[in-house]
Amino acid sequence: MRICVFGAGAVGSHVAVKLALAGHDVACVMRGAHLQAVKENGLVLRIGGTESRADVQASNNPETLGRQDLVISTLKATSVGSLADGLQPLLGPETPVVLAQNGIPWWYDIGLPADHPRPPDLSFLDPGGRLRAAIGKERIIGGVIFSSNEVVAPGVVEGLTPDRNRLVIGECDDRASERIGSLRAMLESAKLESPPVTQIREAIWSKLLTNMSMSMLCLLTGQTARGVRDDTVLQDVTPRLLDEANQIAQRYIPEVKRVTRNAPAPNHKPSILQDYELGRPMEIDVLVRAPAAFARAAGLSTPMLDLIAALAIQKARDKGLYKV
Repeated sequence: MRICVFGAGAVGSHVAVKLALAGHDVACVMRGAHLQAVKENGLVLRIGGTESRADVQASNNPETLGRQDLVISTLKATSVGSLADGLQPLLGPETPVVLAQNGIPWWYDIGLPADHPRPPDLSFLDPGGRLRAAIGKERIIGGVIFSSNEVVAPGVVEGLTPDRNRLVIGECDDRASERIGSLRAMLESAKLESPPVTQIREAIWSKLLTNMSMSMLCLLTGQTARGVRDDTVLQDVTPRLLDEANQIAQRYIPEVKRVTRNAPAPNHKPSILQDYELGRPMEIDVLVRAPAAFARAAGLSTPMLDLIAALAIQKARDKGLYKV
């Protein structure tokens, strides 16, 4: 299968190596020193003391890669605009696009089942509707990645969660399609967990619950997720923030399981804190601004989330990493 991983940073590179080792013809859209190293030496994935190397086609220009059978976008929300610019040369008549990112996706309202509560206006996640114009509903496959990774050197990615590397996928209208079944089987054969889900938005909210609460506290304190969970100074703050997050999620998807302060917490920094420390644009809009909009639309009072969002925006803005 010809598969392009668009935006192969830490997470995307992990996915690319697994797919290449499973025998697929993998191409990666990447940039900078990471791109150059992959061209020269291949792409390396380290997990739990073992190292795997894969040869992939790598380029910063999608036009050089040709049409693909599948595109998996692992771009962060701050970079998805480049997908609108570069996607077309990769698409055949029936090429699906898996859109795997953190937070509320720009396509949330597309294909939304009639019995779901209507979302707020999310046009700020896709300014000008460029992504809607570039990716038709028939191509959209929702994706949620549960896997923590870090680029430790150009061309080298380390998987930080050896026992949890999962890519959950689903149609945007939640129908049980043949292509979803085939893609799940393909991912599983590549040693990427892809369990079936009845509602892709349930998976989106399940991951978002942690990102909009614990990850934001990590950003504000500079601590790892475990550090935040175990910090006695935050023992009263964290449950209140989690309670607000749970209320929002369950108002829109009642089946979402509540997250508590005692949930497992890895001893590493979440991606939004890594982005801040490395001076990269931050996914504040999809992780806190969009959930706050959902809360307002549902008439929910979320003082903790509003405060955390304001502090996160100020912190990022002061470093030039966020524009209001």
